Amino acid sequence: MSEYYQLPGKEVMRKVNGSEEPLTAGQIREHQEKYGRNELAEGKKETILHIFLGQYKDFLVMILIAAAIVSGLLSDVESAVVILVVITVNAVLGTLQTVKAEQSLDSLKKLSAPEAKVLREGNLVQIPSAEVTVGDIVLLDAGDYIPADGRLLECASLKVDESALTGESLGVEKGTEPVTGEVPLGDRTNMVYSGCFATYGRGTFFVTAVGMETEVGKIAGLLNKTSEKQTPLQRNLDQFGKKLSILILAFCGILFGIQVIRGGDAGDAFLFAVALAVAAIPEALSSIVTIVLSFGTQKMAREHAIIRKLQAVEGLGSVSVICSDKTGTLTQNRMKVEDYYVNGIRIRGEEINLEDPQESMLLLSSILCNDASNADGTEIGDPTEIALINLGDRFGLHASDVREKYPRFGENPFDSDRKLMSTQHVMEDRPTMLVKGAVDVLLDRMTYIQTKDGVHPMTDGDREKIKNQNQEFSKEGLRVLGFAYKEIPPDHELMLEDEHHLTFIGMIAMVDPPREESAEAVKECRRAGIRPIMITGDHKVTATAIAKRIGILKDESEACEGAEMDSLSDQELRDFVEDISVYARVTPEHKIRIVRAWQEKGNIVSMTGDGVNDAPALKQADIGVAMGITGSEVSKDAASMVLTDDNFATIIKAVENGRNVYRNIKNSIRFLLSGNFGAILAVLYASVAALPVPFAPVHLLFINLLTDSLPAIALGLEPHTKDVMEEKPRPVDESILTKEFLQKIGIEGLCIAVTTMAAFYIGYRSGSALLASSMAFGTLCMARLVHGFNCKDDKPAAFSKKMWNNVYLLGAFALGLCLITAVLMIPALKGVFKVQTLTWTQLLTVYGLAVLNLPVIQLIKWAWGKKEEKEVTK
Repeated sequence: MSEYYQLPGKEVMRKVNGSEEPLTAGQIREHQEKYGRNELAEGKKETILHIFLGQYKDFLVMILIAAAIVSGLLSDVESAVVILVVITVNAVLGTLQTVKAEQSLDSLKKLSAPEAKVLREGNLVQIPSAEVTVGDIVLLDAGDYIPADGRLLECASLKVDESALTGESLGVEKGTEPVTGEVPLGDRTNMVYSGCFATYGRGTFFVTAVGMETEVGKIAGLLNKTSEKQTPLQRNLDQFGKKLSILILAFCGILFGIQVIRGGDAGDAFLFAVALAVAAIPEALSSIVTIVLSFGTQKMAREHAIIRKLQAVEGLGSVSVICSDKTGTLTQNRMKVEDYYVNGIRIRGEEINLEDPQESMLLLSSILCNDASNADGTEIGDPTEIALINLGDRFGLHASDVREKYPRFGENPFDSDRKLMSTQHVMEDRPTMLVKGAVDVLLDRMTYIQTKDGVHPMTDGDREKIKNQNQEFSKEGLRVLGFAYKEIPPDHELMLEDEHHLTFIGMIAMVDPPREESAEAVKECRRAGIRPIMITGDHKVTATAIAKRIGILKDESEACEGAEMDSLSDQELRDFVEDISVYARVTPEHKIRIVRAWQEKGNIVSMTGDGVNDAPALKQADIGVAMGITGSEVSKDAASMVLTDDNFATIIKAVENGRNVYRNIKNSIRFLLSGNFGAILAVLYASVAALPVPFAPVHLLFINLLTDSLPAIALGLEPHTKDVMEEKPRPVDESILTKEFLQKIGIEGLCIAVTTMAAFYIGYRSGSALLASSMAFGTLCMARLVHGFNCKDDKPAAFSKKMWNNVYLLGAFALGLCLITAVLMIPALKGVFKVQTLTWTQLLTVYGLAVLNLPVIQLIKWAWGKKEEKEVTK
């Protein structure tokens, strides 16, 4: 069946309504029942309570809840309360971050025009857009939002902004003639679409689709079907939590069994095993990650990136493919004059010589045959016309002054069918008509050409030269306008018939130029191992020209149009995307397929966009990035991040921040696990060696709540470095617990355990199990505080400036030192914390053993680094 845009307007009416007449009252009711209201269906939303309860589904959290219940049953109320408070705080934080209330469909609804002008029973009436139905005839004027999809029946110089659907920045000139062949949405010049708006002229259209059947409705349907992706960190923490919990529970079970076999009290043994499990499982990890990510969002906000979904901070650090829109993100989203063609030669726009009569005439013509204005910095009008008057401003020819000197006496307004505009002036005492339009149309009307040697009849050679130059401009992605003039009789009323036998003046070529920082950002992108890809609704020629300038495209074989993907299966597309860097004339479905194809190849994909058409792909991508200035509310709601400066370079800064945040979170995890492993090894050794239990349950809770959390948070706030951009993106399936990472945790935990048990033995030889426990507790606390400095970096950094550049870590260390010293030295606290008050000698012994971990672990790091260097050399 032929598409509506391929058929004459009257035939479309007959197909849908059965006649060429407007709908009767009965038909209106019938169609409204058949096609439904002109509204978008709304998906089911999660309640806040449901989101809150969902925070408890995590395996680690369920283990902690079980531990809290057991603690309560064994009368250890303090432990139970502490555990429940920690996980409830985590759940509240998670809920606050998650409650984004899926607003995408709400924003899509706002795009619909609130009212529409419709022909009903021979009368023009204004009705709510929700009541518009298939078969209605709707009238459009400049500034009107389009309430439904439809086929144009009449139009006069109608231009429509379709950027929300196609991503193309310039208004689309509309007509009524059928379009031959299958063409993408952006080229269906006789159709109009819901959610777009008329920027110029007027028209009448016949409604062919309403509600969810419109192009906007189809996008809404795609949004409903598209699920958000977990970031690598979320997946890692889920897997990590399960594995860690199982290991710790297994160990605590073994320890419980050992103590019961040795004749210990089963209740005490069980209570200690639970306390050890609580200490070993880093239940504050979720809170620490949330806090670190929150600080990351604040830093990024200062750098023009607003994070809507907290996990996106870390996810950005894993990105291996960035699919970027062209207009406004990689380019400036404003037209600029690039080149002139006058006197038979091409010159740069900024090199115009006003002393040259032909060059001066071309510049004056571009200002006079122009409806745009730029008063006090407020630009009004078509972007190409604004570019022309801005060029005049640069040479001191302000539009208001030029138009006052050469007032307009008549005009033939621009018409999309003839693609011309002409205005009437008196220039140098000669009544003159200035004409601007498409070069190919003007050439058919040219009789003369103006050169330095005067006005001459135009030859075939002149026409060929102009055609070749026009093609050269087009291949470079430039938008070209031709200019001509004709002397007319005084007091002559301008008519369309006058636009013949013209004298060619020249051509002006314009472009939406790349942002100055785009090329450097693309280079940085490649250095970081990230593949930059351009996806745009613009034409292939324009897209490839810009992509070449900024370094995304090296060869034209790397560019394609969206239609080329239609015949490819998903498997074929996965192989196809590897060789393509630029996609032009794409639809929302194409964007989703491109993103999904890269994801299925094991990549973390970021997608940028600003239009309604981008929303499904933004949601499908691992990290959706919307434009804050030009972006629609729909795209912002669907995205994880919003750029307040609409700049591609900001995404690269965000990637750098994301990588640093992930590194810091990993250092926090390393700090927590190596310290916890040290405690576990100490307890295990004491059990195997038949020594008294080295820690009381209250000791483990003290360490967990006070001396662990603050340094872990401080490590998460470690100052950022640029060297992360020299690394390749992490593999999507790489676990936090890599073999190397576990080895480091094991060695560092062993060091902490050795110094802790050394302190235990010193106290135990004095004949007191309480003193041994107190010294072991103090050493473990201090060793973990000191170990925070070891976890700042994989490389040895002792006594360098980098060791002391984190004020948060210094503060956490100082506070922890004061707390543990108070517990060990103030007699009034010994009953509460089950310790023996230490002498100064014993305290210094504890400090000495704890600090010993710093040089030992730094030395191990140095040796580890040398080993890695040798392996790389081999």
